[in-house]
Amino acid sequence: MVAVASILDSLQLTPIGTDRYSATNVDTGHPVVFGGQLLAQSIIAALRGQDGKTVKTLHTVFVRGASPAVGVEIEVDPVHAGRSMASSTVTISQGDRICARSMVLMSADEPDVIRHAEPAPELPSPAGKPDGGDWVIQIVGGVDLSDPAQVGPPELDVFTAFPGAPADPGVNQALLAFATDGFLIGTAMRPHEGVGQSQAHVTLSTGVLSHTITFHEPVSASEWLLLTHRSTYAGRGRSYGRADVFGSDGGLVASFVQDAMIRPMSERPSGPL
Repeated sequence: MVAVASILDSLQLTPIGTDRYSATNVDTGHPVVFGGQLLAQSIIAALRGQDGKTVKTLHTVFVRGASPAVGVEIEVDPVHAGRSMASSTVTISQGDRICARSMVLMSADEPDVIRHAEPAPELPSPAGKPDGGDWVIQIVGGVDLSDPAQVGPPELDVFTAFPGAPADPGVNQALLAFATDGFLIGTAMRPHEGVGQSQAHVTLSTGVLSHTITFHEPVSASEWLLLTHRSTYAGRGRSYGRADVFGSDGGLVASFVQDAMIRPMSERPSGPL
């Protein structure tokens, strides 16, 4: 499991120049930096100097994998800053290698003109309040994404929480973004016998290519959040999926979509993707 404190440490950005920062990596035990970390860091970096605003939409393209052995450098390029809206480009690099680039739209709350939201599915919530010091994940129905023999529809419901998360709105958005990166590739693999996440980086070359998350309501990452995933297409070495996120009160708090790569390891070309 990943310690919440480790994730929060990676969100402590150290200034190294004008709109430039350095940051540490979260140790997830994988050979590349977890993409959710880069999403979370992009949110925190974009919100610097944007008091009164939160992130509305984060759109990230992952250019190449980052090494967990080397810290990352983050550069923010402000595009616009107004009273109710702001936007910035955030680039995360290691040396001269760009790892990810994001376009971040931020906004301040305004009164409702209209309002509606998708209702949460009727699923039993986990018993008890999330506690402990680790990022908590509970997959509904006991689905084991690492078991290539366990076949099911291209859908996956996941409860997740970050116990002890601080009350800061931007940090809570960042923590949710961290969680959204990890399940849509596995969701796409579910209908296909003999294919599971245990093959990732072994016989299969997999990775997230782009990820977009839109926040609808304030997020409380220390409480249970329900992520309802569905992969609507897979083919030509790619997969596509989308998901909604519901808070502990059943309200819709965010939505996200993801494009990913799923191809045989032997077909992986040399050089950048």
